[in-house]
Amino acid sequence: MDPGRLLLFSLSLSLSLSLALVSPAFSDSLIRITPDRLSSFKLSRGDALYCESWRFTVETNDAGFWRDVPDRCLQYVKDYMTGEPYRSDSEFVADDSLAYSKTVQIAGDGKDVWVFDIDETLLSNLPYYAVHGFGSETFDEATFDEWVNLAEAPALPASLRLYRELERLGFTIVLLTGRSENQRKVTEKNLLYAGYINWERLILRGPVDNGKPAIVYKSEKRRELEDEGYRIHGSSGDQWSDLMGFAIAGRSFKLPNPMYFIA
Repeated sequence: MDPGRLLLFSLSLSLSLSLALVSPAFSDSLIRITPDRLSSFKLSRGDALYCESWRFTVETNDAGFWRDVPDRCLQYVKDYMTGEPYRSDSEFVADDSLAYSKTVQIAGDGKDVWVFDIDETLLSNLPYYAVHGFGSETFDEATFDEWVNLAEAPALPASLRLYRELERLGFTIVLLTGRSENQRKVTEKNLLYAGYINWERLILRGPVDNGKPAIVYKSEKRRELEDEGYRIHGSSGDQWSDLMGFAIAGRSFKLPNPMYFIA
């Protein structure tokens, strides 16, 4: 094992000791970092208000393209992502998704589809971002790929609950991710580890998709599904580029993510 991978594995292992997961073999819990791993710094009232408003503009896409978490909001993002607000917001999104899903008439021909993104939608990469600044550091693809190759990202519990209920209702599940085709095996392994099963299709970026903005790549893949006769009723993602563009779903549901933006 090379030194870089060993370091990431060690960091992941040390984090795992302080994360509240249901079991080492089945991840059915959102990552919870224990208080001793958080700074004791408390946001001023002004910073807390500023950061809450900043996150609002990010989540509603009013902010448009943005690159980094503001310095004054690093503690806020850390507290949000590791605390009850993130869990609660995610649960509300799942509840709204389920309420809509129950209005859909399932034809029973296997063509009624719900599309899921993967990272920060089905799987949580918080163990990685906890040691990489919660969005304050410039994204490093090499170290992130090392994390992905561990195939240990836990499920977001609200998304796992939604996934299982959609499957029970008769939806066909399609997974559409910005990960590369060469990460198929580790992605499948991680999804199974986290409790996701029975997806119809896992779509990853192939060579012809490299360099395309996410919004273009994902729109094209949705159009291909429609051309095959699939009816895309719902779509879940943590980025607006997961949901917007063309060939969009009947309803789209945005999960919270104030750590990074993908165009």
